[in-house]
Amino acid sequence: MDFAYSDRCKDYQQRLLAFMEEKVYPAEAVYAQQILESGDPHFQPPILEELKADAKSRGLWNLFHPDPAYGPGLTNAEYAPLAEIMGRSPAIAPEACNCAAPDTGNMEVFTRFGTDEHKEKWLAPLLEGTIRSAFAMTEPDVASSDATNIAMSMVADGEDWILNGRKWWTSNALHQNCKVLIVMGKTAPEASTYEQQSMMVVPIDAPGVTVLRGLPVFGYQDREGHAEVLFENVRVPGKDVLAGPGAGFMIGQARLGPGRIHHCMRAIGMAERALELMCDRASSRVAFGKPIAAQANIQDWIAEARIDIEMARLLTLKAAWMMDEFSNKEARVEIAAIKVAAPAMALKIVDRAIQVHGGGGVSDDFPLASMYAHLRTLRLADGPDEVHKRTIARTELAPYRKVDK
Repeated sequence: MDFAYSDRCKDYQQRLLAFMEEKVYPAEAVYAQQILESGDPHFQPPILEELKADAKSRGLWNLFHPDPAYGPGLTNAEYAPLAEIMGRSPAIAPEACNCAAPDTGNMEVFTRFGTDEHKEKWLAPLLEGTIRSAFAMTEPDVASSDATNIAMSMVADGEDWILNGRKWWTSNALHQNCKVLIVMGKTAPEASTYEQQSMMVVPIDAPGVTVLRGLPVFGYQDREGHAEVLFENVRVPGKDVLAGPGAGFMIGQARLGPGRIHHCMRAIGMAERALELMCDRASSRVAFGKPIAAQANIQDWIAEARIDIEMARLLTLKAAWMMDEFSNKEARVEIAAIKVAAPAMALKIVDRAIQVHGGGGVSDDFPLASMYAHLRTLRLADGPDEVHKRTIARTELAPYRKVDK
């Protein structure tokens, strides 16, 4: 494994860092004020559209897409440090560069499994950033950490399918530009375990689709929203079944590997910014006759933060490298490991940064409280910690299993 970033990666890093300093960080207060003045937590602030235009003009657009026909064609290892930079302003920078979840995963699904019609109708405007999309998988009535539990009914009716069921935590469904859903449900309950599910393309305004509510996250209503969505006799043409009936699990596995790299590197970006805020606050505030930074426990926190960030970054980059050099399957243990390690590491650092900031840390005057809510939620999103630990443990235990005689 080569620890050096490629020249291409370093070029994008420098350009993206300049964009963050010149445009994104100064826009954060404007962004918050525009949403507040609108009275709508899901309002699309004009400043974000300005940032999108600026990023596109700088060539900082669709950086995540591995296919050079749709983006710069970066490898996972090349994109990972860019995701980290964007993670430093998680509410703005990913969308400004058209690299926000769940669109990134959905665009890759449309690229790999969509028909020409899907690519023209949905992929093209997603790549242009003129629409957004959502991924409807999790359900309120089953333990969705086990994807075999997904129970939405998808029943054949001639050449069509009829969908009935309820989803929640459908992130992005309340975004004002959301136009299409990728929906996972059960088409063949009697089939083998991993061939029961399918994924279908459903316009968000299709008859029978109702967005019931946006779910708050620790009291926050994220701008993109995390919706509970009701499907009542929603008719889906057979041509909108991605890769055919029974391919849902296969598509899901293809979708999740890169997405977890993106999530983890953005988490590392949040940890880096939290560490910077902690150092600045500790150096500028005096308590009990000396700077807070002079307290031994604060120095311990700062040192531990640097160590933990470096370890998490290296593990994530190793996972990205393995995906590039071998396959997502070969990197499954590393992918599972980073999904546990990165959010937990970042959460600890943000928590300590909040402590150093005192009352200010839990307010909206600093980004720390929002980061904390986001990172705590990330320990559940794309599978809870326990599921990923199970994957790791099973691999470790495999050589020790007794062979039946």
